[in-house]
Amino acid sequence: MFKKILIANRGEIACRVIKTARRMGIKTVAVYSEADKDARHVELADEAVCIGPAASKESYLVMDKIIAACKQTGAEAVHPGYGFLSENEEFSRTLEEQGIVFIGPKHHSVAAMGDKIASKKLAKEARVNIIPGYNDPIDTPERAVEIARDIGYPVMIKASAGGGGKGLRVAFNDKEAHEGFASCKNEAKNAFGDDRVFMEKFIEEPRHIEIQVMGDSQGNVVYLWERECSIQRRHQKVIEEAPSPFLDDATRKAMGEQAVALAKAVNYQSAGTVEFVVGGKDKGFYFLEMNTRLQVEHPVTEMITGLDLVELMIRVAAGEALPFKQNEIKREGWAMECRINAEDPFRNFLPSTGRLVKYQPPKEVAGLVRVDTGVYEGGEISMFYDSMIAKLIVHGATRDQAIARMREGLNAFVIRGVASNIAFQAALMKNPRFVNGNFNTGLIGEEYPKGFNAADVVHDDPAMLVCVAAAMHRQYLQRNTEISGQMPGHAFKPGADYVVILGDAHHPVTIHAASGGWDVSFAGDRHEVRSDWQFGQSLYQGSFNGNHFCMQVERAGLKYRLFHWGTQADVMVMNAHAAAMQKLMPFKAPPDTSKFLLSPMPGLLTEIAVAPGQEVKAGETLAKIEAMKMENVLKAERDCVVDKLLAKAGESLTVDQAIIGFK
Repeated sequence: MFKKILIANRGEIACRVIKTARRMGIKTVAVYSEADKDARHVELADEAVCIGPAASKESYLVMDKIIAACKQTGAEAVHPGYGFLSENEEFSRTLEEQGIVFIGPKHHSVAAMGDKIASKKLAKEARVNIIPGYNDPIDTPERAVEIARDIGYPVMIKASAGGGGKGLRVAFNDKEAHEGFASCKNEAKNAFGDDRVFMEKFIEEPRHIEIQVMGDSQGNVVYLWERECSIQRRHQKVIEEAPSPFLDDATRKAMGEQAVALAKAVNYQSAGTVEFVVGGKDKGFYFLEMNTRLQVEHPVTEMITGLDLVELMIRVAAGEALPFKQNEIKREGWAMECRINAEDPFRNFLPSTGRLVKYQPPKEVAGLVRVDTGVYEGGEISMFYDSMIAKLIVHGATRDQAIARMREGLNAFVIRGVASNIAFQAALMKNPRFVNGNFNTGLIGEEYPKGFNAADVVHDDPAMLVCVAAAMHRQYLQRNTEISGQMPGHAFKPGADYVVILGDAHHPVTIHAASGGWDVSFAGDRHEVRSDWQFGQSLYQGSFNGNHFCMQVERAGLKYRLFHWGTQADVMVMNAHAAAMQKLMPFKAPPDTSKFLLSPMPGLLTEIAVAPGQEVKAGETLAKIEAMKMENVLKAERDCVVDKLLAKAGESLTVDQAIIGFK
């Protein structure tokens, strides 16, 4: 077994690998960029080596620097995590040549699966299902109909040079195939100057389901069940679960056996994932690609099998055989993972960077609630790397129990200082299609066609918000009665009747002290709020009408800000006279910013594409901002004339900073 390994990564995955290595008694070496000098993985590792400036291409992606760090520290092996160099054939081969073990598959396996065309040919040879199709140019509409019948309807007719939705038609019968071919060919010629057209099977209501495999150097390969990864936004996974609510045991077994056959075909040694697209109507499954690394979502597999995939990777890399056979792998209960990202769901998921003023994840419970993270309170979310803050993973005996536990975990996940997607995750957790398991990769686009906004998060029980705000207010008033030095006969005495202002609605309530909390009369009903909450605590935990709940709370001036089930509510509690006066307060309109281009996110201004005096048409590019490894193009929303430039290329921008002024 290795005495020391280097982790060629950062963030939560570096911390995750360190955790297992420490349990195995293996020393760890972290590498870090100048931007990550105070990062959590640097603190957790036994040693740390700085490998360059903040930009990945000058640090985490430079092979020579990582190899030099291995030699400097005496690390015998490298775990690459995911991303960066994890699927780089040259990196694994170079390490091998230098006598350093790569904790992952051999370079020839990485190469074989890295080429999309070659991997599909290999899959076909290994008798793995691939999407039926005809990849040579089709000449005539009659031939198109012939091929479509052979493949089986529905089919997708695609231009070879297609893109952006142009040169693409779906046909469900001969007539549509005949007409679609002609339209596709003409459109492709006009749009791309290339009228070559091919055809493949159209997968209806597609689901993204992947099989986890693990192989060793003795030729043993097993599959560790599947993960359902169909909840995606712009092809990025948002929620993953295991097992899939869609698969039956026969399909699960067939997919697993095909994944093992493919892994054996390339002599696969380590953890890997074979991704399939599965038809939501017919359960037909087809190979997409193989990821030759550990996946972000590996914890859900660990939760249902009880295995540590990082430990297995290390042991296999050290030459050990897998300690179990296929029929010994258990599958217990249901696991689910939410990716908690630094992005603002109410601003079209734009990246959010800055300092974590407050970071309080839910309490971990062995086997039930797990938080994988690479950050800490007071740490910084940098614009140089991806937006992941943490992964919240839960386990339940059933899928419904896992969903309930995830909702509670999201309620208790406190993040302040940067925006997060927790509200969006909470909304998905109560979406009827998700709860019923009746979804495909199009769910988010179909359920939120105009993006996600605050109106999408309607609280299930507004009475709870009203009563908790009332109870909090009464507790603050109770404290005022205990202030020393009050004049006899003039001591402060809180009343019982108040008005709770939630949105535009005014709700009269009556509050009475009760054992362990408060009784609140509201809308003709008496509600019990019981909690041992103390001033300054972020979480208000207790029971509402006998049912346990956990709510995030803050006091902001006159308002109580409540966060629960994805809803954020700003509530005021006043006496009747003050509430009547509040209704008369004038509305202060926000300033008019229509004559400015404002930065929608913090980031680096890489380009300004216009000049003062220039006439700009709607849709033309105005500027480009780089944040979290993504280039964001800002375009004109309407025709305008540039007045002046208010920022320069190369400048770091804050949110809502003015970049361009218009006449």
